[in-house]
Amino acid sequence: MTATRRDFLKTVCGASTLMALSPAVPEFLLRASQAAAPDPEGRQTALVVVQLSGGNDGLNTVVPYTNDAYGRGRTTLRLTGKDVHKIDDELGFHPSMERTLRLFRDGQLSVVQGVGYPNSNRNHDDALRDWHTARPGEIACQTGWLGRAMDAVSDPNRPSTPGVCVAPLPKPVLMNAEATVAPTVTSASQYVLRDLPQSASVEGNSENPLVGFVSRGLAVSYASSRQVQDVLKDSGNRVQYPAYPLAEQLKTVVELVRAKLGIRMFFTELGGGGIGGFDNHANQRDNHAAVLHELSESLAAFSDDLRHYKLQDDVLLMTFSEFGRTLRENGRRGTDHGAAAPVLLVGGRLRGGLVGKHPSLTDLDGDSPRHHTDYRELYATILDQWLGMPSQKVLGKQYKHIEIVRG
Repeated sequence: MTATRRDFLKTVCGASTLMALSPAVPEFLLRASQAAAPDPEGRQTALVVVQLSGGNDGLNTVVPYTNDAYGRGRTTLRLTGKDVHKIDDELGFHPSMERTLRLFRDGQLSVVQGVGYPNSNRNHDDALRDWHTARPGEIACQTGWLGRAMDAVSDPNRPSTPGVCVAPLPKPVLMNAEATVAPTVTSASQYVLRDLPQSASVEGNSENPLVGFVSRGLAVSYASSRQVQDVLKDSGNRVQYPAYPLAEQLKTVVELVRAKLGIRMFFTELGGGGIGGFDNHANQRDNHAAVLHELSESLAAFSDDLRHYKLQDDVLLMTFSEFGRTLRENGRRGTDHGAAAPVLLVGGRLRGGLVGKHPSLTDLDGDSPRHHTDYRELYATILDQWLGMPSQKVLGKQYKHIEIVRG
């Protein structure tokens, strides 16, 4: 005989308790062993990973506007000193990234230049898998680097959800774990349960360990629900976000951080997943400008919101894309798949500024900027110095750290 999870909960918890749960609540809230547990201290650091799907053109994101090789390679896509928001005498942000420059000047944003890995794959799916698993070329690897980090900090005796996907996409490999479940949500309201009727009990049956286990999980979910409700009610004078999908995802992240549920790793996405909006093989100028504007405006609102709630020192955001683009245009006013690209970091405890040199545009990897910073060095730094998790256990070996976080 087979039974659904709902049938099981009816048996051990009673129909009145189960019926009190909103039908809109996702199943992960009914899974007692994976309920989000309130964090009583509420001051843990959190990481937000933003995937720029499609392969972002790093050369027109952080623009080497005085570089002759850049000018020769891009007859229609070239951005000049009159176009960019200047960082210094050589580099500037894309014209659509005005608010990114403000974050940079305020010390809330760092640019890690020349990030990639040896013999990088230029196929979308394979390259994304390399970045998600942190094990390039290991096709059989089924866990992501954040999934392994979740396993490293999970406590079987304390229900918790250390990682959450906040994106309208299937759960990425990045969050695959062996022993921990990372749910996918699109709104913080999905953590809200209906009020339980007075006749319902979540205290458990001390004579039945299984019933007690499930009931304790439901109690944790109910406590978390109350905390999220309080956050959603207290949104009076918060920062206004622009009407973009990424901005909505980041707004949800801030709400979940404020609710102090113990979630420490978040995944969000811009571009649509797979061959996404950053894959500009033709007519790149306007398309790239649009997605970079959404990125810039969303990151600025996110940073302002964190500062409004005095959470800027607790949260670090990192962007990544599966690869960069070629130096030269391809004849269709676009660019093709490349290698290295910059990674943007946003947070209140960053050292700020440019990290590493801009890649050479004469010593190329094929027709693309060559990497000088391995992305796993960035992961190791974030794991060890920001999240306080064992990077060697997660990544399989110890990588050197990058100077990005203030002590």
